[in-house]
Amino acid sequence: MSVYHEIINLQSKNHRPNFHNVTDEVKDIVKRSGIKNGIVVVYSQHTTCSVITQESSHDLTYWGTEYMQEDLITIMEGLIPTCRAEGQYRHPGPKHIEFALSCPGEVEYGSLNTDAHLRSVFFGRSETITLVDGEVQLGDFGFIYFIDWDQVRERKRVCQVQIIGE
Repeated sequence: MSVYHEIINLQSKNHRPNFHNVTDEVKDIVKRSGIKNGIVVVYSQHTTCSVITQESSHDLTYWGTEYMQEDLITIMEGLIPTCRAEGQYRHPGPKHIEFALSCPGEVEYGSLNTDAHLRSVFFGRSETITLVDGEVQLGDFGFIYFIDWDQVRERKRVCQVQIIGE
């Protein structure tokens, strides 16, 4: 059995939820791994991000978001509204703000992203996909998306890909 690991660097933008289609990058990583049969794990270490497999809807909004993704954003806005004011959610409390401000580069408003944390819980932070004969088993319409739910500020993100198999 072999294990192979790479990362995909991403950049969020526009202070909106960002859907990054990482399908081609994942397939390229699988080819470089030389592993033909096993599993591919696509993972976010960020607690305000998710990884999903979903169909592409091809049509785009003016923001460049696919219609299916915009529908997900609309549904999540109804379930977990974007944090727009201090105190809208219990988190972050004073102790968390104190901790956050002790981290280099952190700003006070940076912790007003509770909606992003809650949304990532609904969708999860990883997907495990089978690998058969060197092909990622996504079906005819499947794509892999890394979602950055955090709308507070634009950030660099890391998507981890680990392949286990032979």
